[in-house]
Amino acid sequence: MTKYLHSMVRVTDPEATIRFFELIGVKETRRFSSEQGRFTLIYLAAPGQDAEVELTYNWPAEDGSAESYSGGRNFGHLAFQVADIYATCQTLADAGVTINRPPRDGHMAFVKTPDGISIELLQDGHLEPAEPWASMPNTGSW
Repeated sequence: MTKYLHSMVRVTDPEATIRFFELIGVKETRRFSSEQGRFTLIYLAAPGQDAEVELTYNWPAEDGSAESYSGGRNFGHLAFQVADIYATCQTLADAGVTINRPPRDGHMAFVKTPDGISIELLQDGHLEPAEPWASMPNTGSW
């Protein structure tokens, strides 16, 4: 039997990333830090779900330098189903998150985490197109 466990993304600001995911209802489930390996793993999951997102935070070197990640290291995106895509996008926008691809069709939107990882939001079912989303342009890339 095969069971999907998690996807891993590297982050530079774990707390900012956790706050981002909390805006769409995804919460921290557990955390592990390795002093020797100089990293922290933070696992997040949607309520009632087993599959997790693993945030990997590599600690800065002793000289204070930190690794940077461009374009999410060519990572595609994570997708989450939401109960109300319009309410979810409004919550994100109110928190200062750019809606890169608005839910013009009442079904799909894209946003990015603080580290530039694309997140696809998919409506559970389908909502009729509604303003201001229906006429909102794309912003940036996703």
